[in-house]
Amino acid sequence: MHNIKTEEEIDILKQNADLVSRTLAEVGKNIKPGVSTLELDSIAEQFIRDHGAVPGFLGFNGYPNTLCISINSEVVHGIPSKYELKEGDIVSVDCGTKYKGLYGDSAYSFAVPPISDPVKKLLKVTEESLYKGIEMAIDGNRVGDISHAVQRHAESNGFSVVRELVGHGIGKEMHERPEVPNYGNKGKGPKLRSGMAICIEPMINLGTKNIYQEDDGWTIRTYDRKPSAHFELTVVVQKEKANVLSTFKYIEEFYELK
Repeated sequence: MHNIKTEEEIDILKQNADLVSRTLAEVGKNIKPGVSTLELDSIAEQFIRDHGAVPGFLGFNGYPNTLCISINSEVVHGIPSKYELKEGDIVSVDCGTKYKGLYGDSAYSFAVPPISDPVKKLLKVTEESLYKGIEMAIDGNRVGDISHAVQRHAESNGFSVVRELVGHGIGKEMHERPEVPNYGNKGKGPKLRSGMAICIEPMINLGTKNIYQEDDGWTIRTYDRKPSAHFELTVVVQKEKANVLSTFKYIEEFYELK
C-alpha cells in the first residue's frame, strides 16, 4: 500500500506542517500595500532557515523561490517579483519546507482590504470547501469522496473548480500518490487508508474554470482573468476523523477577512 506513513514519519510531517503554518503567518503579518512579493519571499526563506529547515520549493524542478505567491487572477505558482501589493489584491501564498528528510506544504489566500463582496465570498467558500474535503479524508472512503465534497460546495455557491491542478500525497517527495482532484464522483478513485498523508488544496475561480500558463513556465492564470483563491492543508487519514497536521490558527490570531 503506497504512501502509508509510520508514526515516526507522521511526527516529522507534523513538525514540517507546523513550521509551514507559522511561516505563512509570518508572511501574512507583512501583507500590506507597498510590500513587494519578493520581500515576502525573503521573510519566508529567513524564517524557515532560522528554524533549522530548508525551503521545500526553492530549486524544486528548477523553481527559483521559496514561496509561490499568486495575485488576483493568478491561480497558483506565481513567482515572487518586484510587484508591490495594493488595496483590493488577493494574495495566495503557497509554502513548502523540507526537514529531517520529509516535506511540508500548505497555502492560504490573504486579502489586502478593502475587497469586493464577491471576492470576499470566493475566499470564504474556498476555505470552507477545503474543510468539506477534509471531513471525507477517513479510512475506507475514496479520493472521489474528497473531490466531490470540494466541488459540490464550490459550485453550489456559484464558483468554478480548476480541473488541471490537484492535491497530492506528501512525504519523502513533495508530490506523492495519490493525486487528489477538487472535482469528481463519490465512491471513485483510490481507497483511503489510515496513515496516508495527503495535501488537500482547492483552487476555486470566481469566473470560468479554464486556466492557462504564462510564458514564465510557472504562473497559472484564469482564462477570463477573474480572481482565483487557493487554500491547502496537510492531513493524515485516520479511521473516524482526519489528523490535520498543518493549521491556520497562527494566521487567525491576527488576521480576519474584511
